[in-house]
Amino acid sequence: MAIESLEARIEALSAKIESCRKFRLAARIAIAGGAVLLIALMVRAVAFDAAAMGAGIAAMLGGIVLLGSNRSTEEEASAQRAAAEAERAMLIGQIELRVVGGRDTLH
Repeated sequence: MAIESLEARIEALSAKIESCRKFRLAARIAIAGGAVLLIALMVRAVAFDAAAMGAGIAAMLGGIVLLGSNRSTEEEASAQRAAAEAERAMLIGQIELRVVGGRDTLH
């Protein structure tokens, strides 16, 4: 029973880590998009607009915050998953296995 609950926890933590990776990708896209917009405004490739400048800055800052937040969450979840995997391995190692059938070969 304990092994089953650990495996469920490991699966949940793996899903959390994958979700964090997706958010990190979205954060990088937001940072890049904001930077591209600001550069386009500076070189006058796009007509200057205060709202566009604000949107570019907001995208960059929001992406940086999202990236940092998800990085720390992912690191925490990875550490928890490693601890759960180690505990699961220890519990599996404590199981006394026995040979069934008395045959020495598999064929």
